[in-house]
Amino acid sequence: MKKLALTVVTLLSLTTAFAQNWTVDKSHSRVGFTVTHLMLTDVDGNFKTFDASITSSKPDFSDAVIEVTADVNSINTDNERRDGHLKSPDFFDAAKFPTFTFKSKSVQKVEGKKYKITGDLTLHGVTKPVTFDATLTGPVTMDSPRGKTEKLGLKINGTIKRTDFGVGSSGSAVVSEEVEIKAAGEFAKAQPK
Repeated sequence: MKKLALTVVTLLSLTTAFAQNWTVDKSHSRVGFTVTHLMLTDVDGNFKTFDASITSSKPDFSDAVIEVTADVNSINTDNERRDGHLKSPDFFDAAKFPTFTFKSKSVQKVEGKKYKITGDLTLHGVTKPVTFDATLTGPVTMDSPRGKTEKLGLKINGTIKRTDFGVGSSGSAVVSEEVEIKAAGEFAKAQPK
């Protein structure tokens, strides 16, 4: 029994030891969305304050855990009045629900650089499973002033229904219920300490 416990502990520590951590380069990344206004035109927005990370021990990233957090108060649609309305209880209620989060539960390779990422999205106090399409590029090794670094790119795209999360009232005459989520990130492999 002691040998079995020791084997399990050893395997777990080896898995943790080989896990690769990737941190987002915020200056080359974006967490955004698109909605349709009055069933006529698309309006884009993004969150200026966010964080993201990837942890994976497999080279094909099929075991990756992708986490994204964004500050709802940092919403930006290039219109201060609209941004204020979106932060209000009519939509995001940023005072009550200041962040939204996504944490992947599975990453499935479709083909080549294409993946399906399924995980839990928590928005406006509601957590629901969602699936996004993703494209992973890299990793590539680059020279930097601090030596060689490994980088990779991740693009995520998918559609959610905002009223499933209690954001805004139902009906799509003014703002579409379907919201396209678009995120793109450049990640650097964390250097061992």
